[in-house]
Amino acid sequence: MAIVPSMDTPADTPTDNQPTVTGIAAQDWAAASAQPQYRAAVVDLLGALAYGELAAFERLAEDAKLAPTLADKAELAAMASAEFHHFEQLRARLAEIGEEPHAAMEPFAAALDGFHRQTAPSDWLEGLVKAYVGDSIASDFYREVAARLDSDSRTLVLAVLDDTGHATFAVEKVRAAIAAEPRVGGRLALWARRLMGEALSQAQRVVADRDALSTMLVGGVADGFDLAEVGRMFSRITEAHTKRMASLGLAA
Repeated sequence: MAIVPSMDTPADTPTDNQPTVTGIAAQDWAAASAQPQYRAAVVDLLGALAYGELAAFERLAEDAKLAPTLADKAELAAMASAEFHHFEQLRARLAEIGEEPHAAMEPFAAALDGFHRQTAPSDWLEGLVKAYVGDSIASDFYREVAARLDSDSRTLVLAVLDDTGHATFAVEKVRAAIAAEPRVGGRLALWARRLMGEALSQAQRVVADRDALSTMLVGGVADGFDLAEVGRMFSRITEAHTKRMASLGLAA
């Protein structure tokens, strides 16, 4: 969740693809959290996000070692700092609502660590593509879920998914590298496709393992989110991925 371009419309603004805000999405945390299953789903969501931000901080700090220049190293360090700030916000919110942050994060550590092991970049450019494309897929997923959250939780989730201001940096670096050596584009396109598959699989595994989260997605505690909508959600995520690939000058 390192580099996430802003959505064109707010999550609570009705569009052709998004329902009008009703039910839980129109309530605040105090009202919505009275439902135990909804509360459990939000705790899971915040726990997954918090660990994701902590892992992103660690990874970006490590990737900075691959940076070709001091300026690039500083840029990645700034990105890592932003991710850690997001982690602190989520940790504080979990504590505020009476949850132990480490306990909330623990169920997601193995899956997220596995994803990062399987998608460790081999060089600087692969690291940038992962930050821009790979992490953004997960962030798109969380943005979709955020549209169904209570107003307090939605505001926090969207804030920690906000663009850290480095999307332009990644795009410029990757496009410049492809312009200098066109064959790099083919390798990075294959890498980005692999990231897409791994990220979607990881998101599906996380949801499948957590009953409260899966119920939120297919109905029950979240309003208007049925199986057909889940399919449309993943279609929107795939479409956003294609647009990001195009911005990098890569074939989807």
